[in-house]
Amino acid sequence: MLVNPDVDFESGIAWICDECSAMLNIQTGFSEDCGEWTCTECGYVNKINAKEVYAYEDEYQSDKYNPYRGLSDEDLLELSTYVEVDYVENMGDVIPVKSLETGKIFIKKILYFYDKNIYQALIDAPVAHMPRIIGMYEGENTLVVIEEYIDGKTVEAMIEENLIDRRQAVEITKKVCNILKELHNRLTPIIHRDIKPSNVMVDSDGEVWLIDINVSKLYHPGEQEGMRYTGTLNYAAPEQIGFGIAASTPGTDIYAVGVLLNVMLTGHLPQERKAKQPMWDIIKKCISLEVDDRYTASELIDELERIGDV
Repeated sequence: MLVNPDVDFESGIAWICDECSAMLNIQTGFSEDCGEWTCTECGYVNKINAKEVYAYEDEYQSDKYNPYRGLSDEDLLELSTYVEVDYVENMGDVIPVKSLETGKIFIKKILYFYDKNIYQALIDAPVAHMPRIIGMYEGENTLVVIEEYIDGKTVEAMIEENLIDRRQAVEITKKVCNILKELHNRLTPIIHRDIKPSNVMVDSDGEVWLIDINVSKLYHPGEQEGMRYTGTLNYAAPEQIGFGIAASTPGTDIYAVGVLLNVMLTGHLPQERKAKQPMWDIIKKCISLEVDDRYTASELIDELERIGDV
């Protein structure tokens, strides 16, 4: 928060607001020995700590956005037992790491937008066929998560390689729905909110995994959606558009499953090419604009089993 340029203050230190970058020294009533100061420009409470003085702006910015800033010594020590083993192109802050204690591979995620309660809920009660959360560490800027590594291929990659036939597409859909049944039927349901080909994996045993809970939320009936858009374009249900219009519900995930099924069957989004009958009638119900008209996860499984190999 502190920068030390060429300034005309008694201490030679320019105190800068961490939130809005306003200079605190010139704000009425400011004192360097106040311990903390509420910025009069934005209302952010800044800690006035002389140990955090930076000689250069670049040094300040680097530390301000350090993802490990604010972590306890205990957390940093625990994280040091995982070493990065590879860089995944286009994955940003999703990093494969190896445990120095066991040699096993895990995934480290550095999250800037998150709901810590989701991760805690899955630590307390893991869901089958979702990566186990091994640990989470919250700093000033981020939540760092260590989770189970799934050795498999995403549905997105399988589609690109033309590896999915009709029967497998149906089986993958049913297995995703089985995972959703467990998520949606918890005492406090969890809505995944980002089901798409890159977040569904198939391992070498043919088991299906649902990954990436970064935008998931706990479901509270009657709650409105937040103002921020969530999910992925073309897979996100209308209620995910934000602006506080309506809340995500279990039906939100079913909408995305319907789009996923159509893409697996045709290689295209529903608005681009519709799947053949009788699949299209099922998909159409999944992606209904009216949430109450969509299937539940159990109903969708039953419908897919009913049509069998038709």
